Amino acid sequence: MATFVQRLRTIPSWALPLVLGVLLIAAPWLGISADTRRLLLLTCILALVTSGLSLSFGYAGELALGQTAMYATGAYLTGYLAMHWINDLLLLVVVSAAASLIVGLISGVPGLRLGGWSLAMTSFFLVLLVPEIIELLEEYTGGAVGMVGIPHPRLFGHKLTTVTFYVVVSVITVIWFTVMRNLVTSRHGVALQVLRQSPVLASSLGISVYRLKLTAYAVGAIPAGIAGALFAYVDKYLSPSSFGFTLAVTVLAAAILGGAKSIYGALIGAAIMQYGPLRSTDFEQYAQVIYGVFLIIAGTLVANGLAGLANRAIRLARDRWDRPVVTAAPIPSTLDGPTGPAERPGLAPLPGARLEVSGLMKRFGGLQALGGVSLTAEPGQITALIGPNGSGKTTLLNMVCGYYRTDAGTIRIGASDITGAKTYRVARAGVSRTFQTPLFPEDISVREAVAAGMYMPRYVGMLSSILRLPNYRRTARADRAETTTVLRLVGVDHLADVEAASLPAGTRRLVEVARALASRPKVLLLDEVASGLDEDEIERLADLIRAIRDAGTTVVLVEHNFKLVLELADVIRVLAQGELIASGTPAEIENHPRVLAEYLGVQQEVAQQ
Repeated sequence: MATFVQRLRTIPSWALPLVLGVLLIAAPWLGISADTRRLLLLTCILALVTSGLSLSFGYAGELALGQTAMYATGAYLTGYLAMHWINDLLLLVVVSAAASLIVGLISGVPGLRLGGWSLAMTSFFLVLLVPEIIELLEEYTGGAVGMVGIPHPRLFGHKLTTVTFYVVVSVITVIWFTVMRNLVTSRHGVALQVLRQSPVLASSLGISVYRLKLTAYAVGAIPAGIAGALFAYVDKYLSPSSFGFTLAVTVLAAAILGGAKSIYGALIGAAIMQYGPLRSTDFEQYAQVIYGVFLIIAGTLVANGLAGLANRAIRLARDRWDRPVVTAAPIPSTLDGPTGPAERPGLAPLPGARLEVSGLMKRFGGLQALGGVSLTAEPGQITALIGPNGSGKTTLLNMVCGYYRTDAGTIRIGASDITGAKTYRVARAGVSRTFQTPLFPEDISVREAVAAGMYMPRYVGMLSSILRLPNYRRTARADRAETTTVLRLVGVDHLADVEAASLPAGTRRLVEVARALASRPKVLLLDEVASGLDEDEIERLADLIRAIRDAGTTVVLVEHNFKLVLELADVIRVLAQGELIASGTPAEIENHPRVLAEYLGVQQEVAQQ
């Protein structure tokens, strides 16, 4: 049995979808009836619309129902052009896709600018306006009566029969889901999942949250426009009632049921909807009530859809036969001792830069978090930042990273002034950091999680990723080699294919350091990186931090473990009540009277005795 499972695992992940795609295209020659062929046709069209929602909602985490508007745009544009200008299916599919992309950009900009649930609300109102807009443009759309007289589809001048039209639709569907698969399984797919998990994390990796969300929403509009172009030819008649709120909820239901965070979940959900509720003639009368109940039940019991349940079953079966040991291996002995970067195979020299903070001030209402703090951190040194809770340590890091705006003061990285810069620009300037709670999206491996740190430093365009061009392939090979090197350095290379979010807290912290290191930072900010680790893990972490320092990076360590700080730091800066109260070597700080009073409470203990 184990041998059989191992053989199954050697089969490429794309093999089964490819076989199913071929069967879908060849369905007319497999003896199916005309009624079944029509249901498959409508399933393909609904799956195209649903895949756009899966991309923006399932992967980017931005709920938007605007696919209905893009669907209507493609349908009516195709119908009008086919009747009055040119009737070529392929050309009209391209035109509809481009028009829907434009509509997606126009409708997405204001919603994403406002943030929060604004895109969901603006797209919701856009859906409600679609029938009204169709009636206002009655001269072109036929208004409430509908668009009548759409001709039979033609391709390169040849009239398509119902069978050849079905084949064209199925081929387009297979091509689109191949495009989506290539996009989702590329570095862009991981970036979208990081964005869904935490926009803060995404921006810390140099990703522009606004731009990536807008890109996902706009790209998700393309299959909706294509579906609209195909739908115009199905019955050769378009009615405003086909593009209302009920369609928007249908698409949402298909995405949730099939699995919004799945490449092929849209196909599963669309098939169930077409062969289930949408086939009933009595369904439309009670559609909204049924959909409401359905979404509540499906969202509660099948949170990741049927595709999610299938993936979970596959993981359980795989883990049963091949369960990895989730532990961190020792840091290689080559990292021990005073040797320099050239003697450390696997840790190339890193381009450190001086961090200079001058007169930094920040208030939150009536609370002064920082009161004119000035300090520096030099390349090739570990600068520790310590102080009691509420002293302003994390506030200072957040201001360096651009999460908070400065009230006064300047922040410089080398010769670059980054004061007031947005977080993703600060990250691109060479600042990388860890967080008090390590964050990793579900369902991505340790290797993919670490490679996310290279997303912007070694950027590859979406088109190159989709078409798997040589630039993408070269970058993918380089990513794999570098992540292997970094993971080996951290001591977790044996966990490269394990889900990152499933690891123990201590191991996740090591993986997070690896992700930060993968971006080759000039300045590395470590925020409570030893929190929750046992003694062995702390020892491994200390060796790793020393190795990073010796490679040339500027390391800023915020840590409550005073013993670890004394062992690691070259320079210690002490904050209390938003002010810098002491600065010096570990030996000087260890016996500093005010530090002992403010940070360790020694005076209070003496007074009580």
